[in-house]
Amino acid sequence: MIPYGKQNITQQDIDEVINALKSDYLTQGPKIKEFENAFASYVGSKYALAVANGTAALHLCTLALQVQPGDKVITTPITFAASANCVKYCGGEVVFADINPETYLLDIVKVKELLLSSPKGTYSGIIPVDFAGKAVNLEEFRELADEYGLWIIEDSCHAPGGFFVDSSNNSQSCGNGNFADLAIFSFHPVKHIACGEGGMITTNNPEIYAKLLMLRSHGITKNDEFYTNTLDFANGTSKAETYPGWYMEMQTLGYNYRLTDFQASLGISQLNRAEDGIQKRREIAGKYFTAFNKKDFVISQSGVVKGHAYHLYILEVQDRLALYNYLKEHNIFAQIHYIPCHLMPYYRNLGWKEGDMPNAESYYKHCISLPMYPTLTEDEQQYVIDTIFQFYENR
Repeated sequence: MIPYGKQNITQQDIDEVINALKSDYLTQGPKIKEFENAFASYVGSKYALAVANGTAALHLCTLALQVQPGDKVITTPITFAASANCVKYCGGEVVFADINPETYLLDIVKVKELLLSSPKGTYSGIIPVDFAGKAVNLEEFRELADEYGLWIIEDSCHAPGGFFVDSSNNSQSCGNGNFADLAIFSFHPVKHIACGEGGMITTNNPEIYAKLLMLRSHGITKNDEFYTNTLDFANGTSKAETYPGWYMEMQTLGYNYRLTDFQASLGISQLNRAEDGIQKRREIAGKYFTAFNKKDFVISQSGVVKGHAYHLYILEVQDRLALYNYLKEHNIFAQIHYIPCHLMPYYRNLGWKEGDMPNAESYYKHCISLPMYPTLTEDEQQYVIDTIFQFYENR
């Protein structure tokens, strides 16, 4: 059986998790901060905050940016539903903009059209997605966001280790915080770094980071610099010189979105070989491209793209359903990424309909994600390629 994605768990990973399980802390211990510091260094951000999953990361970002009922936020329809749902969690309104059919990413031209068609102040923010591992050019989006007073959350779940090249010819790593206010990552098993479940938020903004710390853990702070109750109240007596060791304050409505120490230990171990995994993914992408380039039955992604993290390798094909079933019959479990968000029943009920996002809808009718993970062997990849060729030769 060849799945579209698969975790790679080594003996080193197992040993690190066992060590964490034998330690004094299963949660809220030192491994969390160690993972956060290592990840911040990896992407080049000032701050990183580990959380329960990528969806929790998105929710905390919208809370920290104070999304309110009625706020309009722009995102892409070709993404996992959480990229849009996080706005709805706060009562905001999701506005979809179409994709660029060549990159599959949120089309900045379509976003500009939305912004130009409404008075300034209509929209609050943008959530671009580094879909499939290809980095959004956030320099361009930042310029547009600044013109309209918008914040940016970069959904980089598909692209740890990915980057784009800016106008000064500098590589800008996904999640480095140079252009987006916040970025989020996922550590689901099929992602580059697996923690079972888990997520990370990165930012360069110290005020937002402080908010996130509280929101992640019930809205509670144990930092006496932020306490608002008096010393005598905290101590339970008439006077005190310092706040007692037990004291804490819940200052806002937060959530339990924490990561455990044993998950963080797994994440640290996985992070140590993340670049090797990306290199392998790029090699696999190169072989797929060589095989499928210029074939009349398929549109293949362009040759190995600089900075692409290759969470997915996507083909656009004729007879997609028949091919999907044929591959399944031959123990190749491809996947479809994604059913356009705006056509999910929940968003249809809010007024979205077929025809609203023609590029996204056309892409969906033809897309199929091929197996892509570092432990995919050359023989397995060749079997995938040969099976696809056999399907079209027999038609």
